[in-house]
Amino acid sequence: MEAELVIASSATDAGIGCWDLHSGAEHLRYRSCSSPPHGLVSVAGLFLASSQLRDPSSSSGSVLYWSWNKPHVEVKCFPAEPINPLASNSDGTYIVGGGVSGEIYLWEVATGRLLKKWHAHYRAVTCLVFADDQSLLISGAEDGSVRVWSLLMIFDDMRREQARHIYKYSFSEHTLRVTDIASGYGGCNAIIVSASEDRTCKVWSLSKGKLLRSIVFPSIIDAIALDPGEHVFYAGGKDGKIYIASLNSQGTSNNSYGMHIIGSLADHSKAVTCLAFAADGVLLVSGYEDGIVRVWDTKTHNIIRVLKHAKGPVNNILVVRPPLCLNPQMLLNSQSSSVRRHGSSLPPPLEKYTNSTDEIVEVKAYLSTQPTSNEPLHASYISIHTMNNQIKELQQHGSSAAAGMEMERLKHDCKRSMQMAERWKTMYENVHQFCVNELLDGDQAEGCNGNST
Repeated sequence: MEAELVIASSATDAGIGCWDLHSGAEHLRYRSCSSPPHGLVSVAGLFLASSQLRDPSSSSGSVLYWSWNKPHVEVKCFPAEPINPLASNSDGTYIVGGGVSGEIYLWEVATGRLLKKWHAHYRAVTCLVFADDQSLLISGAEDGSVRVWSLLMIFDDMRREQARHIYKYSFSEHTLRVTDIASGYGGCNAIIVSASEDRTCKVWSLSKGKLLRSIVFPSIIDAIALDPGEHVFYAGGKDGKIYIASLNSQGTSNNSYGMHIIGSLADHSKAVTCLAFAADGVLLVSGYEDGIVRVWDTKTHNIIRVLKHAKGPVNNILVVRPPLCLNPQMLLNSQSSSVRRHGSSLPPPLEKYTNSTDEIVEVKAYLSTQPTSNEPLHASYISIHTMNNQIKELQQHGSSAAAGMEMERLKHDCKRSMQMAERWKTMYENVHQFCVNELLDGDQAEGCNGNST
């Protein structure tokens, strides 16, 4: 059984708690953290980052970084406005933040550069989630809207200027603030589930761009977690229950909770604020308003562990694989020089504004390049062209280790896209040959009929 860590933070200055999921042993407590909901992220398992909102009325905020082996903040960032949710793509190339103004900011982690900023919502952004293939970003906001963004569109200045709007989908069926979003597997073909203060959770299809199911709950839902098998999802309510909602039932219910709700894990007096699944898809970790963290076995519906974070409410839960540098001996000596030598060096702070003088260095995707012939280019070929340009730019400007990792990822994606393009080409040739043969067979049949007459 591989080790996993439970990471929990609070809106009060109670720091970040860290426990071993399977033993319950507490590791370091990271200091000086007052995070908003969805404001805590593990950046590719390399370090922890959290947005800070110590004074909700303030016009400024910060984003803090902690390395795994040191309890104190090591990097402080000061964006242009307070940031609510934070998200990072799986390989830690980008950090995305949602502002209280409705803006979304996208930074490059290795350099801290602000690559893109766009107006996403009319009110404050509350949730940010990457699709599993990292091609889409899903955001929710206080205005009740859920929007889906293609990163290829975001980086393509030409298409952005020509488009009427830059989002892929905009879902506006929620009537109140969006509290949480969960994305399934399948990239552009996945489902997403959104929760709102309007007491509904809605299931959306990314391939069809439409609402599949709306489930009404007895309580406001602040947290959702999608079962890895995508048969059910878990919804944490302000009434202390964790509801189990079916994604596959035909609309029947055997209890008094409501349509599609097939049960609950427990009934507690304090509100459920956050949920996260462990890697095995069986253990579910829940955070509560009273500072308690519970670990559930979803097969037996039993609580197998209770962790105490702080007096204040827990508002973020992460379940992550610990980095190699994180072991008990190093944690006990976290203040020593040996740890400082072995501790990972963190990237520079996030930029406050974009630097127009560096625009030529900025990694961009020009997907609307006009083809030389009248025939439209297939998307696979366009992607290859884009990634080759990115690889060249990274070779010229990416001296850092992170840029090297990004270059290797792009080479892998390029190879995969070339293989896909070859498959499309083969399919086209087969269809073309089939059509030619059909025409030839038809001509021969007509010729035979003519000769017979």
